[in-house]
Amino acid sequence: MTERIFNELYADLYDHLYHDKDYEAECDLIKEVLRHHSQRPVKTILDLGCGTGGHAFPLARRGYRVTGVDRSPKMLALAQDKLTTFYGGPDRQPPVFHQADIRDLDLGEQFDAVIVMFAVLSYQLTNKDVLAALATVRRHLKPGGLFIAEVWYGPAVLAQRPGDRVKVISTPDGQIIRTASATLDTFRHLVEVRYHLWHLEGDRLIQETQEAHNMRYFFPLELSLLMNNSSLSLINITAFGKLNTLADESTWNTMILATLPCDSAI
Repeated sequence: MTERIFNELYADLYDHLYHDKDYEAECDLIKEVLRHHSQRPVKTILDLGCGTGGHAFPLARRGYRVTGVDRSPKMLALAQDKLTTFYGGPDRQPPVFHQADIRDLDLGEQFDAVIVMFAVLSYQLTNKDVLAALATVRRHLKPGGLFIAEVWYGPAVLAQRPGDRVKVISTPDGQIIRTASATLDTFRHLVEVRYHLWHLEGDRLIQETQEAHNMRYFFPLELSLLMNNSSLSLINITAFGKLNTLADESTWNTMILATLPCDSAI
């Protein structure tokens, strides 16, 4: 067993664990946000913390030129494997992937939009980490471009409180079982989620692993200050999937919309 985040076993099972996540609907949502809020036509998207390409591939099939970045070699290897089956039509380009830490990435180019989905920004635990990630966003965003991020929302986390969960996924040869237990750290705005995974073939245990994921939650004025300090202009904080609904104590996952003003210069 291992404690390393997104170790090889966790990465191997990742797409099984989130088989019920509706990436297609989320990419429709991203497209709608870009259409309504971007100050410029959107052709290129930088996907920070892209994982196995859950958002990158649907967005590429929708006609965007997508560049995905992740620090996990195994997650990116799985994303690369999916390139062999990608087909979005003759005018659709497959995503391009890079391995890097989003806190110090510099690709030397700018994009019409930058996305940080599935609470990747919540993995940035300190103000220094968050500001470094937002500096990466600013560095890669064209003036007038849009920044979209999904984060854990502090008022909802404190109102609902994290609890223990069990997830069981059937596979052709057995089951994947994942338990999750959580501890709340209100002083540092963190939730530590401890995962324990078992991979079974029939009744036989094939693999087992444990991971502890620390996740930061954010508050509205905090987000506004972090954006301002990164030269980004906060547009809105909404319930995830509900663009006309402000985030509140019922919305654990929220969507941040921000832009880099057109008069900004590097």
